[in-house]
Amino acid sequence: MTPVELGRASERFGQEAALAALLLPHSVAAGDGAHDIAHILRVWKAADAIHAIEGGDRAVLAAAVLLHDCVAVEKNAPDRHLASRLASEHAGRLLRGLGWCEATIASTGHAITAHSFSAGIAPETIEAKILQDADRLDAIGMIGVARCFYIGGRLGSALYDPFDPDAEARPLDDKRYALDHFETKLLKLSAGFNTETGRAMAAVRHARLLTFLDALASEI
Repeated sequence: MTPVELGRASERFGQEAALAALLLPHSVAAGDGAHDIAHILRVWKAADAIHAIEGGDRAVLAAAVLLHDCVAVEKNAPDRHLASRLASEHAGRLLRGLGWCEATIASTGHAITAHSFSAGIAPETIEAKILQDADRLDAIGMIGVARCFYIGGRLGSALYDPFDPDAEARPLDDKRYALDHFETKLLKLSAGFNTETGRAMAAVRHARLLTFLDALASEI
């Protein structure tokens, strides 16, 4: 990020702007447009909106958002389920360097570890619940559609099976067909939100997924 971009991105964090300026350079690895600074800013926008109603420690939440993807593990890697744990450990080292106390580091680390779908860890704190909700909001709705096909392209998937796009006579395979990822994951996400505010936001985005699928079906 250029100094100008860093300043503009940091400003999005409001009263946590100084913390954001310190952590944004460590937030993401280069080369993945689905987990870039734009993703961090979208997740923060959603997390901040949920926090305004649900409460929690805003500094812990901001740090968790900023560092939840600080270690990159490719979606199709065998150790993908360890990504959030690795990110939590790296976040701990960064926050320890800033002089944060161990209890606050632990709270931030738990939120980071529990945010991941593949990790399968239940969030126990309000900050962890908000981060998980905010991150999953970015996987559904129109941005979720865009990210799904972007990631599919990066991994070499086809858009869909031209002979059986709805997988009526074959097993779902989202490694081969990006469209299959809607059934294997995206359409399931809205049922697992933690906060009342997050669930309401997810319902809107889930409806957009269904609208997209209807439109796509009419075109293919």
